Amino acid sequence: MKQFLRTIDNISDWSGRISSFLVFFGIFILAFEVVARYFFGAPTVWAHGYSQRVFGSYFVLVGAYTLLKDGHVRVDIIYQRFSLRKRAFLDIVNYSLLLIWAFVLIREGWMFFMSSFLIREADEMVLAHPVYPVKFLLFIGAALITMQGINRLIVSIIVLIKGVKYEY
Repeated sequence: MKQFLRTIDNISDWSGRISSFLVFFGIFILAFEVVARYFFGAPTVWAHGYSQRVFGSYFVLVGAYTLLKDGHVRVDIIYQRFSLRKRAFLDIVNYSLLLIWAFVLIREGWMFFMSSFLIREADEMVLAHPVYPVKFLLFIGAALITMQGINRLIVSIIVLIKGVKYEY
C-alpha cells in the first residue's frame, strides 16, 4: 500500500513540476505579443488564444500537485482546532466529494475531447489551430487529481482508524 501511495505522490509531483514550466511559456507568449504590438506595430493573430490555452492547461494540470502539497483552500483556523481523527473524518468527506466531482469531470472531459477530436475542431482564428489537444489536457488533469484524491482518501481513512498520522 505504501508503494502505491508513494507512486501516486510521485506522479503528482512530477506532473506538477513539469506543468509549472507552462507559466514561463505563457509569459513568453504574452511578452512576445507586447513587443510585437507596441514596439513593432505588428500584433499577432495567435498570441491571445495561445496564452489562454497555456494558462488554462497549467491551471488544470497542477490540481493534483496542489492537492499533494495541501495547497487547496481550507478554513485552517477552524480545521486545526479539531483532533487528528476529526480532521481525518472531515478530509474523508471532502475527498469523497472531490472524487465525485473528479469522476464526472473525467467522463465529461473525455466526451468533450472526443467530440472535438472526431471533427478535428479548430479555433476560429485565421490560422485554424486544433483545439482538441488542449481539451485532452482537461481529461488528463482530471485523472491526475482523481489519483491524488484517492491517495488522500486512503490516507485519511487510515488516520481515522489508527488515530495517528500516517507516514509512507
